Amino acid sequence: QVQLVESGGGLVQPGGSLRLSCAASGSIFILYAMDWYRQAPGNQRELVAGITAGGMTGYADSVKGRFTISRDNAKNTVYLQMNSLKPEDTAVYYCNLRDTRFWGQGTQVTVSS
Repeated sequence: QVQLVESGGGLVQPGGSLRLSCAASGSIFILYAMDWYRQAPGNQRELVAGITAGGMTGYADSVKGRFTISRDNAKNTVYLQMNSLKPEDTAVYYCNLRDTRFWGQGTQVTVSS
C-alpha cells in the first residue's frame, strides 16, 4: 500500500509562485514515474506534469515554461514549482503514482487578486 500526501497549496495573487509537495510512503517510490494532475470546478482532471523514475520530465502546453516538476528520491517526495501563476491555474492539484490507483487527497490552489 502506498500513501501520497500533498501539501503547499494556498491563495496567491496572479504572477505569484507556489511550490507543491507530494510525499510518498513506501520504498517503491523510486521505481515509479510520478504525475501531477489538476481539476478545476466543472472540468475534467487534466495532466499537468510528469517525471520518470530516471528524472525525465514532461509538461502540458498550458504550463510549459512556468511550472517545474522535480523529485527527491531520498525524501520520497515529488515537487511542483509553479511560477507566474494565472487565475486559470486555479484548481485542486493531485499527485499520482503513474499507472496505479494511488492518488493523493489533493491540495487547493487559488490564484486571485
